[in-house]
Amino acid sequence: MPTAFLTAMRILDIRERSLPISRYTGPAGAGGLTTSVVALTTDRMKAGRPIVGYGYASIGRYAQGGLIRERFAPRLLQAPAETLIGNDGILDPFKAWQAMMTGEKPGGHGERCVAIGALDMALWDIAAKAAELPLHAYLADRLGGRAGQTDRVRVYASGGYHHPRNDLAWLADEMRRFADLGFINAKMKIGSASLDQDLHRIEVAAAALGEPGRLAVDAMNAYDRPAGLAAAATLSPLGLWWFEDICDPLDFETQSALASAYAPPIGAGEALFSAAEAGLLARHGDLRPDRDVLLFDPVHCYGLPGYLQIIEVMTAKGWARQAFWPHGGHLFALHLAAALGLGGAEVTPIAFQPFCGLADDSVIADGFATLPQAEGIGFETNTALKRLFAELAG
Repeated sequence: MPTAFLTAMRILDIRERSLPISRYTGPAGAGGLTTSVVALTTDRMKAGRPIVGYGYASIGRYAQGGLIRERFAPRLLQAPAETLIGNDGILDPFKAWQAMMTGEKPGGHGERCVAIGALDMALWDIAAKAAELPLHAYLADRLGGRAGQTDRVRVYASGGYHHPRNDLAWLADEMRRFADLGFINAKMKIGSASLDQDLHRIEVAAAALGEPGRLAVDAMNAYDRPAGLAAAATLSPLGLWWFEDICDPLDFETQSALASAYAPPIGAGEALFSAAEAGLLARHGDLRPDRDVLLFDPVHCYGLPGYLQIIEVMTAKGWARQAFWPHGGHLFALHLAAALGLGGAEVTPIAFQPFCGLADDSVIADGFATLPQAEGIGFETNTALKRLFAELAG
């Protein structure tokens, strides 16, 4: 850890860009999906260059450019520098989070949680870089976590979207690629086709992975109660790793009925964004802490401060930290899984370029990924992301 800085660390500039992202490679197209990338430049110099923090809005909720540029970035830039730093003189993401939340009313999480989460990711990148530590080590020191206890994290590969052309061939090839890359478990999407079609797709994907019990399915909240119950009855005998996001995330009555009807593991939480919503899920969703998994996205949940609130709520209700498998498929979630002792993390090896994969030198073997040892989050260790963020920072 470097010695404390003599002056307050200041944020000089915040840049945002909205980018299209695609579930597919090749000509299938992005399907209108977008995300925001951000670069926060500070006045702290290292090796002749300013320390810059990078972040992005994860995947699945669209870009947040207006909220970032018009509401939350100005609050960070206008806050007195001394109110944003800790005792070590380093920018404190918790204090910065409080500055961003100034004047915000409870509830109405909507998309503001994602805008704050994107900026929060960059703030943690800055703090860890200033401390000259990889983020997982910095967080473990800061939060009393698992630094030095692990050098790898359990991961699974996510993909399996219904492809507009040659779907089954594409799906089989994708799952075989996941296995060849070193993944044991993988997840595919269901719910956009008929249940009979999805059963055929599940059969193809499971065969490509090689052994039973390795495949999870994600319905992307597509089913109403009758369709969800029909799917639960059909999928129950298949030995799936888990059945994710079955119904509307706020329809806790249906969630409860599905938990009663589907004995194998259920995954939930990706489309919930606050500690209050997590509390509702815990009280009314009737999920089972002994087997079900929690898939909250730390970026979509107001960043790490909001995610820690969710962990606190759920562990108080009997959930182990190992039940958390953060959504997003990015390096930030990998660091959090290591530092906080979570069950593991999602990786998107192929979809959502250039945000797919981890560091260029990451090793995935037997379902575990090595942690990057670069300072900060380590986006600079991924060639495509290094180029993207360098262009944004200017």
